[in-house]
Amino acid sequence: MKIRLYNGLPIVSLTLKHHDQTVLLPNVLFDTGCAATVFDTDLLAQIGIHIDFINGRAKRMYGVGGTSEICYEQTIPNLKIEHIQLNTFPVQLGSVQEPYGFDGILGIDFMMRAKFKVNFESMLIHSPT
Repeated sequence: MKIRLYNGLPIVSLTLKHHDQTVLLPNVLFDTGCAATVFDTDLLAQIGIHIDFINGRAKRMYGVGGTSEICYEQTIPNLKIEHIQLNTFPVQLGSVQEPYGFDGILGIDFMMRAKFKVNFESMLIHSPT
């Protein structure tokens, strides 16, 4: 996976697959300082993923400066990010595209699960196949 810098921020492009539907998210913040992975609700709705108000739980997402947004944390069965299958991995769904300009934020939780190795000299991310 290639990292590109946009306004000094590391941005990656990801493909998400849920059942037989796929969506490309070309503008995802690669954020080693973010504890949780967050995706924009409108973009995931394109592949049939919606907020589960019964089984999910509301959480606050805090950004720089202490402002917060409400998002919903839930486990999405049969979600695949790139080549990594996630069945028991919680993701957060919220509004990140309009206020922040990202399709999602890839947090350290996913990076560790995927066993990413990041090379900032070559701007490449490697994960076991």
